[in-house]
Amino acid sequence: MAEVIRMPRLSDTMEEGNIVAWYKKEGDKVERGDLLAEIETDKATMEFESLWEGVLLHIAVKEGPVPVNGVIAVIGQEGEDWKAAIEAEESAAATAQPKKEEAAPTTASPTAPATGQPASDQPASAQGEHGRIKASPLARSMARQAGIDLSQIKGTGEHGRIVKRDVEAYLQQQQQAPAATPAPRPAPAAPSPQAAPAFAATIEGDTYEDVPVSQMRKTIARRLSESKFTAPHFYLTVEIDMGKAIEWRKQINAVAPEKISFNDLVIKACAMALKQHPAVNSSWLGDKIRRHKVVHIGVAVAVEDGLLVPVIRHADMKSLSQIHSEVRTLAAKARERKLQPDEMQGNTFTISNLGMFGIEEFTAIINPPDACILAVGSIVEKPVVKDGTIKPGHMMKVTLSCDHRVVDGATGAQFLQTLKGILENPIRLLI
Repeated sequence: MAEVIRMPRLSDTMEEGNIVAWYKKEGDKVERGDLLAEIETDKATMEFESLWEGVLLHIAVKEGPVPVNGVIAVIGQEGEDWKAAIEAEESAAATAQPKKEEAAPTTASPTAPATGQPASDQPASAQGEHGRIKASPLARSMARQAGIDLSQIKGTGEHGRIVKRDVEAYLQQQQQAPAATPAPRPAPAAPSPQAAPAFAATIEGDTYEDVPVSQMRKTIARRLSESKFTAPHFYLTVEIDMGKAIEWRKQINAVAPEKISFNDLVIKACAMALKQHPAVNSSWLGDKIRRHKVVHIGVAVAVEDGLLVPVIRHADMKSLSQIHSEVRTLAAKARERKLQPDEMQGNTFTISNLGMFGIEEFTAIINPPDACILAVGSIVEKPVVKDGTIKPGHMMKVTLSCDHRVVDGATGAQFLQTLKGILENPIRLLI
């Protein structure tokens, strides 16, 4: 029997995948390990390898979104009936759940065609339904950043699809082409006394831009909305004197092979504080609260389409140098969209640091399944009162967002007291 290939769940939060391209076409032979397709998830664009051998009998979805477990292809022996394979599998699934009511089939609404757009010079084969230009997400992103109209580019991908190499070739062609001399414009007519302001004409018809929502942005919107409106958030803010941490970091970086950042210090201090306050290192599971015996800290990293959270596992057991190296590696992979699913799962606590952008204080939305997230602001030099006298200080505000179903106010406050004590006496990071 031919094998029905379904959309895999490539991340713990994935509900649908977007097929970007197929590396094989119908009728091609397929070996185990061959690249079948390129799939965009909510967190990365990944290559989907074949676990099967045979012939690619049928491609169910050439490109576009497919829900998890939806049929995307059939692989079998040459000449096999792929329709019978799909029907047999669906029949077996229905037999296995005879009591379950058959759900009404849902039909995705086709995307309405854009109105008022100029006709494209792109060949018909390069355009999808309603004349939409077919291009990979990467090609669209490159064109948008370079200010290029995709209708000016000829696609060389499957069915005339515009891919990365087409955008690069167009850019190179534009760079090599001699600059054209613009034709002289006629002098504008003198405005009448009742004429509209001059700037109105320049902005007319260019008042907004519609940006397609990526799989990542869809997931961020869904998960954070669920978190904000499901978990009862409350916030605790404390100010930490980072004077000793600054001096201590200078001494470490004078001898360390790699420079330790303040974010590394915060991660390590949080890991140590979480070991002392297991109620903060917990998750809400509906009918129970799970207190984790391991400390896996998620570190929010800003990327082009939103936010990714790679995870530092067993952060309490790692040195500052190890944490620094791991954060740097994972952050680079996040920005290149090369993180693997296991590198973004299993967090028990999350840190979001905007201090490097000059943000002094903010609140963050809890990252499920965590019970808390720590928002870290910048270190600000300002006068502080010490022993009854005003002295210069280096203060940093941190705000703990807590899920009140798991963490009470006193519990969160005690965690912040411990964290403050560690960072104000950083020698404790070595204990």
